[in-house]
Amino acid sequence: MLFSSCLPVQVDSRVLSTSLSLPDFLLPPSVSLRVTGERLSVKMPSCSPDCCLLQAVEIVKVWSEDGAGKVVEIPADMTARDVCQLLVYKSHCVDDNAWTLVEHHPVLGLERCLEDHELVVQVQASMSSDSKFLFRKNYAKYEFFRNPLNFFPEHMVALCHESDGSIPQAQLLQNFLNSSSCPEIQGYLYVKEPGRKSWKKLYMFLRRSGLYYSTKGTSKEPRHLQLLSDLEDNKIFTIITGRKLHNAPADFQFCIKPNKARSDCKELKMLCAEDEQSRTCWMTAFRLLKYGIVLYQNYNVPQQRKANNSSFSAPVRSVSENSLVAMDFSGRTGRVIDNPVEAQSAALEEGQTWRKRTHRMNVLGSPSPLHPPSLNTVIHRTQVWFHGRIMREEAHKMIIQQGQVDGLFLLRDSQSNPKAFVLTLCHHQKIKHFQILPVEEDGQVFFSLDDGATKFTDLIHLVEFYQLNRGVLPCKLKHPCTAVAL
Repeated sequence: MLFSSCLPVQVDSRVLSTSLSLPDFLLPPSVSLRVTGERLSVKMPSCSPDCCLLQAVEIVKVWSEDGAGKVVEIPADMTARDVCQLLVYKSHCVDDNAWTLVEHHPVLGLERCLEDHELVVQVQASMSSDSKFLFRKNYAKYEFFRNPLNFFPEHMVALCHESDGSIPQAQLLQNFLNSSSCPEIQGYLYVKEPGRKSWKKLYMFLRRSGLYYSTKGTSKEPRHLQLLSDLEDNKIFTIITGRKLHNAPADFQFCIKPNKARSDCKELKMLCAEDEQSRTCWMTAFRLLKYGIVLYQNYNVPQQRKANNSSFSAPVRSVSENSLVAMDFSGRTGRVIDNPVEAQSAALEEGQTWRKRTHRMNVLGSPSPLHPPSLNTVIHRTQVWFHGRIMREEAHKMIIQQGQVDGLFLLRDSQSNPKAFVLTLCHHQKIKHFQILPVEEDGQVFFSLDDGATKFTDLIHLVEFYQLNRGVLPCKLKHPCTAVAL
């Protein structure tokens, strides 16, 4: 444990060169931030003159998807949301409120997203030495507040005091958030028998008091219900090791892990649903019943911050655009264009110049030396949504990890056709793949998703089009599947 006295705010000048505006980066009041090489230090002053001037600082290491790690020194009362804000700022990412810390247990094969209000140091104290934190996007973290009907099938939701098991859909989330109501999730789950690889199919009920199973069919009479696990001293995790390791009946496994359990599988309550929608429903309801109104408050914080800072923040276009600054190279030395009006004018002028060059190339049939014909086939590799030569299975894994919400997508090289690409898209919690084929016309190569009916000069134009138009796709492209290097 480290101790540090109160210091004024110190931020490395290299970090301030990022195009992200400081109003988008909000930490608790009077926080001191210092960046030294690959280490971030956050120091908070004492809360009052009567408090000790020294405050405990803990070291936390966070890993990115590419295996790189970042050491962060944080106070003991810093939340997961605040740590994500630090990492977003240091990594020059666009803060779209989808970043999260993931508690990852490789030996147990478990992981879960930390809730924004959880204290990171406290969570780390309960983890084993082989466990670690991952920094990743999760678009589905609060998606159930925006589209509750996609997360809670009507046949799985009931009120405990209602005999017919029905519930008005408009009242769905209110019943979960209102501590005086008694919402209930019900349905079949497979439960792994302790010490064995066999699974038993039981009818389960999830209530505020815990997870129960019926000893007699689907009966919910108190004498037929047995408590499997409470919610207070447990957390819910996704099992990421696949069905073969535990001989699971399906791929949709999850488990309830006691807070005190570190690396002992015997204490885990391992469960398996029949499909992804059912698993998502059980896990989301567990979070809602456990944390209640706190989750809604977590969801509202970014919305309120966005409203308060609307006068400062610029429209978010794409990660690539917001990670760059406007430069003027008309003089002997380049300069950064600070004036947003001048920067926008420069961008429009550059766009017109680019169009003229492209038109001249098409008319004359001989491309400019500055823009070889292969540029359109490689320019997409700079985009966060392009992941190169990854396999279909790896694309599936990334989509699942970042939350199976409608419009989550990535592009990758085709494994079967070296000249083609594949769009991987999530819709209704199902992952679909669409081949993007090259189409040649008048000596120029275009890209198309619909056999040439709609053609694009490069993949960036294709993605931007389908972000605005559904076209032949089941939904628009909304959320790029992103991996960040810390």
